[in-house]
Amino acid sequence: MSQQVQGVIAPGKNQPVRVETIVVPDPGPGEAVVKIQACGVCHTDLHYKQGGINDDFPFLLGHEASGIVESVGEGVTDVAPGDFVILNWRAVCGSCRACLRGRPQYCFSTHNAEQKMTLLDGTELSPALGIGAFAEKTLVAAGQCTKVDPAVSPAVAGLLGCGVMAGIGAAINTGNVGRGDSVAVIGCGGVGDAAIVGARLAGAARIIAVDIDDRKLATAKSMGATHTVNSRTQDAVETIRGLTGGNGADVVIEAVGHPETYKQAFYARDLAGTVVLVGVPTPDMTLELPLLDVFGRGGALKSSWYGDCLPSRDFPMLIDLHQQGRIDLAAFVTETIALDEVEKAFERMHEGDVLRSVVEF
Repeated sequence: MSQQVQGVIAPGKNQPVRVETIVVPDPGPGEAVVKIQACGVCHTDLHYKQGGINDDFPFLLGHEASGIVESVGEGVTDVAPGDFVILNWRAVCGSCRACLRGRPQYCFSTHNAEQKMTLLDGTELSPALGIGAFAEKTLVAAGQCTKVDPAVSPAVAGLLGCGVMAGIGAAINTGNVGRGDSVAVIGCGGVGDAAIVGARLAGAARIIAVDIDDRKLATAKSMGATHTVNSRTQDAVETIRGLTGGNGADVVIEAVGHPETYKQAFYARDLAGTVVLVGVPTPDMTLELPLLDVFGRGGALKSSWYGDCLPSRDFPMLIDLHQQGRIDLAAFVTETIALDEVEKAFERMHEGDVLRSVVEF
């Protein structure tokens, strides 16, 4: 049997999203159906809508979600009906070369549900990041379900499914920020602010937030930034150097995904420092840097994919820290909205009015 639910699809490139009836099949082997309780409106969903990921339309959008496992397929043992879970898009396989080397956070063979959700006419849907959670229920691989404490708010928990985890992980996992380090974060949206939270959690002594919007810089300050730089009116590289004894920051996290801001990150780091790219570029973007500068400055240039997280390790840990009052994940939730307000949420995101709009069911 299958179920019919309401969900938000992107029908074509740059077309407005709309609510449609979605057919969700019963879970097959290794799969689970999850009743969604909350799902954040992430910039990656906007990338899908704009055709910046691929052109496999129509997309069932939404991926930053939490909910209750409703049913599981054959062979599923890690989760059971009734479990409160955060959905992740890195279902670790356990058998690829990364997993066999003891580095499952880099799993090269993550998987999604085998079956497809469809429209009523049988049109197959492409779920965003293999999740598709702007829907009352969704079908995922059981490995995409990470159990956490059900006492936490679903709206808060779901944010760890993508943006907040990406930012915190860029600092603590990819950037290896340590006690006393200086950190600069370029781009203070949801992911950038999460990187600030991660840097503060790791014990960074100086956290410099860079953006072109004073509203975002004020929010970054509330999240833990010690200094702010409006790069519309100040030279970001020179200001960061000036705030770090003329040297540059130990770790610079680029949370925009643009060649020009990446160059700022590259030149704003200290010798032997680290640049972390967590902002998502579009397929047409290219980067040109003098190779001698790449060689001469030493250090590391890293990309952070999903904050190099291991969901089974990192999601419960961060939920625990939130419940202890050591990090405030609720601060990322700007507003809660209904399913039919996703298009308006994309507009508010573009205007810089929100950190996260969260659909609540």
